Amino acid sequence: MTAEVVNDFLCFNKVQKSYDQKTLVVKNFDLNVAQGEFLTLLGPSGSGKTTVLMMMAGFESVTSGDILLNGKPITRTAPNKRNIGMVFQNYALFPHMSIAENLSYPLKVRKMSKPEIDERVDRYLKLIEMEDFGARTPAQLSGGQRQRVALARALIFDPSLVLMDEPLGALDKKLREQMQLEISRLHKKLGFTVIYVTHDQSEALTMSDRIAVFDDGVVQQCAVPETLYEDPANAFVAGFIGENNFFPGTVISVDAESVRVKISTGDEIEAQRVDCDTVGSSCIVSVRPESLFILPSDHEFDNKITVKFTARLYVGDFIRYFFETPDGTEIVVKVLNDQAAPKFSDDEEVGLISLRKNCFAFAAK
Repeated sequence: MTAEVVNDFLCFNKVQKSYDQKTLVVKNFDLNVAQGEFLTLLGPSGSGKTTVLMMMAGFESVTSGDILLNGKPITRTAPNKRNIGMVFQNYALFPHMSIAENLSYPLKVRKMSKPEIDERVDRYLKLIEMEDFGARTPAQLSGGQRQRVALARALIFDPSLVLMDEPLGALDKKLREQMQLEISRLHKKLGFTVIYVTHDQSEALTMSDRIAVFDDGVVQQCAVPETLYEDPANAFVAGFIGENNFFPGTVISVDAESVRVKISTGDEIEAQRVDCDTVGSSCIVSVRPESLFILPSDHEFDNKITVKFTARLYVGDFIRYFFETPDGTEIVVKVLNDQAAPKFSDDEEVGLISLRKNCFAFAAK
C-alpha cells in the first residue's frame, strides 16, 4: 500500500443488486477501500463478486445504495466518465492494431498530444519489459505477453482505480504465477488501487492486501490473508480458504474463549469458540491438515482423535496422509517429507492430535 492511506477512497454504502426485482444477488454490501490498496473479491461462481465489479465499472446498474469514488458518488456516472481501468480474462486487445497502437488508444480518446502519447507508450512498454514488441500484433504474442499489454493499457491513462476480472484465468499454472508476480510488482511500483475478482484462493492469498470472501451475495469476512486463514469468521470461510477437516459434534461445555465438543467419533475436542456458545447445540470443529499431528494410538493426549489409515500420497516436499473416522469421515494430514515421515499398513489405527489454538468451533447451519 502507498505511504499515504485514504481510508474512504472507494466506498460502498448498502449496495444491493437484483436482476428481477425479487432476488438479491448482492445484499447490503458495505465496504471502504484505501487508496493504493489491493483488495480481492473472492468466492465461488454465482456468489456476487463479479456483479459488484460490474456495478463499479458502470456496466451494471445499482438497484439501491451508493458507490463513492474519492468522495463523489459514481452510481449514475457513465462508464467512460469514471476514470477506471479494466483488465479482462480474454485480454480485450484490438487484434488489428499493433501493441503500441493498443496502448495509445485510451490516450487518443482522451485527446492527449502526440508527443505525450509517444512518451507514455514508450514508458509503459519498458515498464512491462516489452520495449521491442511495439510493432507486433496481439496474435504474435504469447498469452502472458498479451495479458501484460492488457494490464499496461489499463494503467497508461492514470486511472483512479483498476478493476481486474479473473485476469489470469486463461493462463496455465506457470504463467499464472509469473503474472501474479508481475501484477504485484507493478502495483508496488506505481501504487494504483486494485479491485481484483477471482475464485482462486491461492491467487488471492498471494497478491492481496485484504480479501473479501463472498457467498450468496454477502461478504462473509473481509480481512488480511493471514486473518482469513488463521482466524476464519465462520465455517464457510474456513472451508473456502485453504484446505480443512471438519468434525460434526455437540457442545458439552463453554468458557470465555473455548468450547469442549464431543465429536461424532466419540472423542472430545477443545476448540476456539467462534460463533457457538450454547451447551447441547450442534457445531462443526475445523482443523487444517498441517495442524494435525500423528502419534501411536495408545498414547494419551488432549484433543486426540482415533482414526484408521487408508492411503498415503507422495507430493514431493510433503506427504498427504488419508485417514477415516468410524463414521466414514475422511481426514487429511499434511506432513513434511523427511526421514521421520511415518508409514502405516492399511486400516492401522493411529491417533491424531491438534492444539486448541488450531481448532475452531462453528455453529452448525
